[in-house]
Amino acid sequence: MRSRLVDLDGPVHVADFGGSGTPIVLLHGLGGSHVNWLAVGERLARHGRVLAPDFAGFGRTPLAGRSSGLGANRALLDRFLGASCTEPAVLVGNSMGGLIALMEASLRPDKVAGLVLVGPAQPRPQLVAVDWMVLATFAAYAMPLVGESFVRWRARLLGPEGVVRQTLALCCVDADRVPREVFAAHVALAEERAAGMPWAAEAFLAAARSLVGRTMRAGWFAGLVRGVKAPTLIVQGDRDRLVPLAASRALAASRPDWRLEVLEGVGHVPQLEAPERFVALFGAWLDGVRAPASEVRDRA
Repeated sequence: MRSRLVDLDGPVHVADFGGSGTPIVLLHGLGGSHVNWLAVGERLARHGRVLAPDFAGFGRTPLAGRSSGLGANRALLDRFLGASCTEPAVLVGNSMGGLIALMEASLRPDKVAGLVLVGPAQPRPQLVAVDWMVLATFAAYAMPLVGESFVRWRARLLGPEGVVRQTLALCCVDADRVPREVFAAHVALAEERAAGMPWAAEAFLAAARSLVGRTMRAGWFAGLVRGVKAPTLIVQGDRDRLVPLAASRALAASRPDWRLEVLEGVGHVPQLEAPERFVALFGAWLDGVRAPASEVRDRA
């Protein structure tokens, strides 16, 4: 992996995993960054040109006067695709990144050749059991002043490594499955952000509040889904605590032309917890849906 910066109304950090051919753009979730893709990025580069940008306010991309809300980061993604990809890209988005990828595919179909939604953030179906830890955490994030106090308290109590461990415990069935070097990279970046990025908490909370607001708008989300023209794969862990399997089953049922793959015994970040299975699924799906850029533009 090589790191570089591109200027899109301010610096944007990009992890470049190499490869050639179809652009494959990896989009991280809330509180994540390019390091969420370290376990799979190099192997995905066998299938195309793999790039993993950090959204504004995350990873090594500063706010620089920009918003970290979903709409603003969707617009940032659109500019990134225009600047870095010479043909329509396959977007691979996890959690918040999945919702942003879905927004881009619906609003700018000419730029998206394929869509892979990995535990995508989405409205919760009615009558589905709630994970109370997840509910309490996001309720704290959503409340002014409470969210700020909670994030500062957690950072002081746990430190960068502790926050990473707690986050992976929430997102994984077994955090020990995450490769040790990938865990170490998460901790190193968390230490870097804690030491020199004073806007990090502000960016995180703004994105969290934007995410909560968007996922409460079921009609808006359904309109996005109807607007997607690209072939789409949903990858969902059956033990995901943040996005219930029932939500992705309902999403797939609303679009019978989409494919749903359920990974047993896996949580919210399959690319970290089951990287071999994730890469195999992606490769098999991509081989079946490749289309020339001209076809993508015709569909759009």
